[in-house]
Amino acid sequence: MSDEKKEKAPSLGSVVKSVLAAGIGVQSDKNRKDDFENGNPLVFVIAGFVGTFLFIATIATIVGFVLSNNG
Repeated sequence: MSDEKKEKAPSLGSVVKSVLAAGIGVQSDKNRKDDFENGNPLVFVIAGFVGTFLFIATIATIVGFVLSNNG
């Protein structure tokens, strides 16, 4: 049984793609069902936190750069 689950586990690229698609609201129903059936929820939660942190850090960096060059 664990061998079957390992074969169906999503790759890192698939997890990143799913998290990005879900984050911007364009995740297809088929991909969402595949994620729920074959994916480990912890992997998606961690990827979501990392993606959110990177998004916030990027926005903060851009805002800091714009404000420092503008004033």
